[in-house]
Amino acid sequence: MRIFFVLLTLSFLSLTTVFAQKIDTLSINLENVKYPYPIKYLPITVEGQDVRMAYMDVAPSITPNGRTVMLFHGKNFGGYYWGHVIQALTSAGFRVIAPDQIGFGRSSKPIINYSFKQLAEWNKKLLDTLGIQKTSILGHSMGGMLATRFALMYPERMDKLLLENPIGLEDYKTFVPVSTVEEQYQRELKNTAESIRQYYKSSYFTVWKPDYEYLVNIGAGVTFSADFPKYAKVAALTYNMIYEQPVVDEFKDLKVPTILFIGKEDKTIVGKGLLNADQQAIHGLYRFLGKNTALRIPGSKIVEFEACGHIPHIEIRTEFLVALTGSL
Repeated sequence: MRIFFVLLTLSFLSLTTVFAQKIDTLSINLENVKYPYPIKYLPITVEGQDVRMAYMDVAPSITPNGRTVMLFHGKNFGGYYWGHVIQALTSAGFRVIAPDQIGFGRSSKPIINYSFKQLAEWNKKLLDTLGIQKTSILGHSMGGMLATRFALMYPERMDKLLLENPIGLEDYKTFVPVSTVEEQYQRELKNTAESIRQYYKSSYFTVWKPDYEYLVNIGAGVTFSADFPKYAKVAALTYNMIYEQPVVDEFKDLKVPTILFIGKEDKTIVGKGLLNADQQAIHGLYRFLGKNTALRIPGSKIVEFEACGHIPHIEIRTEFLVALTGSL
C-alpha cells in the first residue's frame, strides 16, 4: 500500500510538472495568454518593417456617456491586466481602448529605435483610425511616461491625464549608471521565473498573494520561448528608451487636467539592480515623489493610497476603481 501511494504521488508530481510547463511556456506575442476582451490589430510600417499594434476596443455596457478612456500599460505588462478596470469603466458608460504598445503584449516585437514620441504617434493614429477625437488616458508605470508624452504632444486630443504610479518621476540618468543596449540585453537574458517573482514581490506589492502569480507566469513564460532572445533585445531597447527620454522636467508644461493615483509604498526604480543599498534607500520613494510631482504639474490633483505598492488597480482594486471613476 505504501508503494502504491509513493507511485501515485510521483505520478501526480510528474503530471503537475508537465502541466506547469505547458502553461508557463508562452510565445513572445502572448497568443496563448487569455485577454479579457477580443483583440483587434492596427497595421503599422516602421523602419521598413510591417508590424501590428494589438488593442481592445470595448463598448459601454450601459447607455454610452459619449466619452472614451484609453489605457496605457506598464513595461512589464500588457493589456491582459486591465480586465477589472475595463469592466468598471464600461459599466459607467465609457468606451475603453486598451492598446498593447508596439514591443509589448500581443503586438509585434520589432528590433527598432524605440521612442515615446513614436509610440505617442502610433496611439494618435489608433484614435484617428477609430474616429475618436478626444479621450482621457490612464497610464500605469511606463504607460504614465507615455501618457505624459502624448499629453505634451496632443493636448487638444485629451480630456484628462490620469497617472497611476508612473515611472519617470525622477531622472534616472542622474543616479543610475549608464548601460549599453548590449549590457542590458545580457541582463534581460538572465531573467527567470524566480528572479521575476522576487522583483515583483520587492518592488510592486506590499504583501504577496497567490492571486499575483499569474503576472509571474506571463512575465516568465516567454523565457521558455525559442524567440526569447528577440524578446530580451526589445526589452533592452525599451529600457534604453525609458532611461534616455525622461519627462520629469516637462511636467510643468502640461496643459491637460491631471490626476495622480499613487500607492505610497511603491519603491520602483528603473535600473534598481545597478544601485547599491544606500542608493536604493533614497530613490523610488513614491510617498514623496507623488507629492513632488503634483506640485510640478499646474493645477493637478493627487489621490494617495496607504498600504499599496506599484499597481493599485490590482492590489487595492475596489478602492482604486472608486477613485478612478469618481475622478472621471
